[in-house]
Amino acid sequence: MIKQIAIAALTIGASILGTNNVQAQNTTATTTVNITLNDVISIDAGSTAIGNTVNFNYATSTDYNSDQTVNKANSLKVTSTKNFNVKVKAGGTNFVNGTNLIPVNVLTIKAATAPGTMGGTKSAVVLSSTDQTLVSNAPLGSALTLNLDYTIPAAKSSSSDILGKPAGTYTQTVTYTATAL
Repeated sequence: MIKQIAIAALTIGASILGTNNVQAQNTTATTTVNITLNDVISIDAGSTAIGNTVNFNYATSTDYNSDQTVNKANSLKVTSTKNFNVKVKAGGTNFVNGTNLIPVNVLTIKAATAPGTMGGTKSAVVLSSTDQTLVSNAPLGSALTLNLDYTIPAAKSSSSDILGKPAGTYTQTVTYTATAL
């Protein structure tokens, strides 16, 4: 009986004082992170070709007898996840002022001498109403810029394409399209 009381006392004492029982604790955690990619090609805000105007002014004989070039910095700003082409076309076959017409092929568009950050093969394009490649195989990238020169050569401004037309402003839209390869 004394043995049973001693065992009971030790059991109660161990329960009251606690045991030194160590349980395992987590020391690491694992999380899965997903990155979902989609192909993107965009002519970004900040492109001066969006809603901008290129103005040529013929006010003197010198204007008609010399090349006129208007440079537009950041004409296009493109973001693409793949290599891409940039094409250009006019919205019609003529610059229009009422019933008066000037053919769109008086205008040449090309990359400026300092072309910006867009790579690829750049070509000078005589404007027409059909898509023409301005930049081919441009490498993918983010916010790639292309500075453009719009030129009306003297050979066009001093010809019947422009000479003899009634005074006024002749207008046509130019559309740029970036297409992933």
